[in-house]
Amino acid sequence: MSNDTDLMKLYSARILALAADIPHLGRLETPDASVNRRSPLCGSSVTVDVKMSGNRLETLAQDVKACALGQAAAAITASAAQGATVETVKLARDQLKAMLKDNGGVPDAPFDGFEVLTPAVEYKNRHASIMLSIEALAEAMETALQMA
Repeated sequence: MSNDTDLMKLYSARILALAADIPHLGRLETPDASVNRRSPLCGSSVTVDVKMSGNRLETLAQDVKACALGQAAAAITASAAQGATVETVKLARDQLKAMLKDNGGVPDAPFDGFEVLTPAVEYKNRHASIMLSIEALAEAMETALQMA
């Protein structure tokens, strides 16, 4: 990080508030599918459990052990994903990856809350943690559909 101002920008009050209030924490008793993702670089991990209703997410739960940026990303993912189709989640995942790696635009609504993480684009060592929750959710949804 280049200086204290950059650090303050990266860990804004909005990011810290999201990290402190992650919705759908915990585990589901009888999920349709569960996926765990871990970032070897930082050790962050996320486990996502899903229940599907057809091609749409009925409910999710997540166990998040990540840095503030990973926690904020998990909060955004969980808030935006309710009722989403697997295609919508996969598109948001791909758009978030492009935002971080290729300076792409912010993901489409309802996942446009990822805009708060645009300061992290410069910090490649944080990208894996930010991607964990949405990658695990997309994989869990796909797995649940394949098992149905």
